[in-house]
Amino acid sequence: MDPFQSCLKIKKKIYSAILNGRSFKWTRTHKRGKPESIETIPLVEIIAVQKGLVEIVPCKKIINTPNDFTVFFVKRALKRQQRWILDKMVFTAEDSNLRDQWVSQLSQRIEQHGQQRPQRLLVFINPFGGRGKACKIYYSHIAQLFELAGINVHVLETERANQARDYILQKDLSSFDGVVCVGGDGMFSELMHGLIGRSQREACISEDDPEATLQGCSLRIGIIPAGSTNCVCFATVGVNDPITSALHIIIGDSQPLDVCAVHHKKQLIKYSVSMVGYGFYGDVLSDSDKHRWMGPIRYDYSGFKVFLQNRSYQGIIEYQLAGTGQSNPRDNTRCRTGCMVCSESTERLCCPEEMAFDNVSKRSYKSQGSDEEVIDEWCSTEGTFKAINMTCMSSACPKSPDGLSPCAHLADGTADLIIVRKCSRVSFLRHLFRHTNQKDQFDLPFVDVYRVKALKFTPIPRDDDDDDDESLGSTLPVHLAHGSVEQTKTSFLARLCGGPSRRSKWNCDGEVMPHAAINVRVHGQLIKLFARGIEGPFIKRRESWMPYR
Repeated sequence: MDPFQSCLKIKKKIYSAILNGRSFKWTRTHKRGKPESIETIPLVEIIAVQKGLVEIVPCKKIINTPNDFTVFFVKRALKRQQRWILDKMVFTAEDSNLRDQWVSQLSQRIEQHGQQRPQRLLVFINPFGGRGKACKIYYSHIAQLFELAGINVHVLETERANQARDYILQKDLSSFDGVVCVGGDGMFSELMHGLIGRSQREACISEDDPEATLQGCSLRIGIIPAGSTNCVCFATVGVNDPITSALHIIIGDSQPLDVCAVHHKKQLIKYSVSMVGYGFYGDVLSDSDKHRWMGPIRYDYSGFKVFLQNRSYQGIIEYQLAGTGQSNPRDNTRCRTGCMVCSESTERLCCPEEMAFDNVSKRSYKSQGSDEEVIDEWCSTEGTFKAINMTCMSSACPKSPDGLSPCAHLADGTADLIIVRKCSRVSFLRHLFRHTNQKDQFDLPFVDVYRVKALKFTPIPRDDDDDDDESLGSTLPVHLAHGSVEQTKTSFLARLCGGPSRRSKWNCDGEVMPHAAINVRVHGQLIKLFARGIEGPFIKRRESWMPYR
């Protein structure tokens, strides 16, 4: 389309406005001919244009003036680029005919550049999650944004656990362009499990087969953060703000996301996008479930309690290194909007690979369009571990802005495996504290980090009989029931905070898993979110850096 331009007034001041193929720009010219101010809005970030003087906050109000039109658009907060707000500008044309031309031209350009924008959404609200504010957040702040953008919504308030997952599995979703959850990570997990399960059922793929290649989901997922934990939203948008997330949904952003499938033997246990953690984080979650009456503060209480216990657990870790040759967990890059590592991974992820959890071997293949040989190597380590964490993303949160693995990527088909071996309380505290500052949390002698495609963990003693931890622990001598087999005595602090434990529990995106022996495999770009990744620089320097082990 040809550029469209004319003079428009903003607050009685005359501006030269031009609408081209990518942006809407207006310029005020000084008397001497020099530009006094220039404002530019990308067309993809214009939310709506309406005739007259329009207000939507605190309630919708339209004043039909003959020559005015209002443009609503995305504006980034000054102090934090990732936080978006809805801004508006009122323009006055010379006459109603010119006003109508501007509204028509802007509407056509928005439609042309907004082909990925959703027209109809299925919205699930968890009224009980977090502090019970999900309904207020949606109806007070989000509903009018969707109405302004012309999006039709079907809203369901859930009344029980897994209701959203069951709805997605059973109902016809052909009329929807996406699903949205208003809640926390638990609500997002329900939607994710429902969409992945539905896609595998339609493709006749068994989810219980740990070696199956899963079918990607066509519908995108939107997250309006309103829960006690919103890790997925923070790691993919950069801020836990409902307005920001709603604006990403409206403009139709799309961010692919890797998913970990967790199996026990030949049975699917869960899917994970944030963290699969054994040891410290598993113990914290398991203990916090006993204190739900405390609210979100229970995580701090249980974290301090588990830290004092200073438990370690024996096991065998087998992992398949990701032979991408493109990145590693300590290369100081950051996965940001337009990340080249994630963009270039699509071709590599299309390469067929054989996955086998039973064979610790070394295999190679050649990536498409390249003569470079890529090595997939299975490695194994046995020992006593303080924590074993595997994450497909940085797992950043407000308390830890860089997350568990700052250089992890959202959609490169890999995960970062962080192994913390047995250490003292002081040493482990150093590791934890580095999650909150700019120091490298991996630059410690008892910490190893690898970029992997798959993981297999076997606890020692093995749980072949699938007995629960407490019953098995009670039948063993104290020096075997305790996680640190070498120690025959438990410390005073450990006895004060709780008895010895034979093995830990796995924390899978905030839910306790029933088995200690698991297989984990990364499925590249299995789902898509209404997001674009965190906006910001790709590289962030740390005070110390060494090639990763």
